[in-house]
Amino acid sequence: MPSGIENTFLAATIGGFLIGMLGNGFIVLVNCIDLVKRQKLSSADCILTGLAISRISQLWVILCDSFLLVLWPHLYAIDKLTKVVSSFWILSNHLATWFATCLSVFYFFKVASFSHPCFTWLRWQIRSVVLVLLLGSLSLLFLNYESIYTLSHILTNSYKIYVRNSTWSSDVSETHYLHQLIVFNFINLIPFLLSLTSLLLLVLSLMRHIRNLQLNPSSKDLSTEAHKRAMKIVMSFLFLFIIHVSSILLIAWVFLKLQGRLAQLVVVLTSTVFPSSHSFILILGNSKLRQNALRLLWYLNCHPKRNVSASHKEQSSP
Repeated sequence: MPSGIENTFLAATIGGFLIGMLGNGFIVLVNCIDLVKRQKLSSADCILTGLAISRISQLWVILCDSFLLVLWPHLYAIDKLTKVVSSFWILSNHLATWFATCLSVFYFFKVASFSHPCFTWLRWQIRSVVLVLLLGSLSLLFLNYESIYTLSHILTNSYKIYVRNSTWSSDVSETHYLHQLIVFNFINLIPFLLSLTSLLLLVLSLMRHIRNLQLNPSSKDLSTEAHKRAMKIVMSFLFLFIIHVSSILLIAWVFLKLQGRLAQLVVVLTSTVFPSSHSFILILGNSKLRQNALRLLWYLNCHPKRNVSASHKEQSSP
């Protein structure tokens, strides 16, 4: 039977899963309806849809992993199962990270204003730029292939430590494990630097735009709000991404040193924060998604009132 801590962990994980499914499912639903109506999607909507789908997959992997950890930990003794779970976790996390990075780069090229010919050319080729980033990220995914082997052995070792009261297995040394953490950190450093560069260039573009407004007070200010909205989206991604990666590295280090089951439960729980919360920030930052969300909230708020008033009328009528 699961302990009180494990039941709390399961309840928190299910809550994060439902919240994430609500936000990401809403993004996919709105864009699919728009695709059916207009027979096409903008580049931003395509990236948002890909990001939402990859995060839905990520949340499902986390949920299944949570139930396996608490209810059927003995299944982690099966090497093939641990490799399957590790593969899906690494793939979904990788795709979600790079779709979010492509979204940051896309907002930079669409909102920022620079006169350099290289920037102008890349701006016109933004679809190709995003496609190259996504295809290039696949090469980094192959670097993570060995991490699947290491992560599967970590899951197997966690089962042995928890159930059989054994020690760290010698077939995966601490040095090799730390090497894989360094590789994981390096792979995630690249999308972080791309998004950070996009943010800094957006700040520079906004400063130049404000200076031009001060020199030409009569000109219309149509770009400041777009700059601020794009900067908020990129900053939120960077903030949550730092928390996401830092928590994984910190808890992995704690698990390596303390070899405790609680650390493994915590890293699974914290991994739900990023895919769950970032989707609502994207909804608030996108005008189409925000308007559809407000319409949905208005409908949900008004519809029960209409039902209540209709039932009162039925009861009062003879």
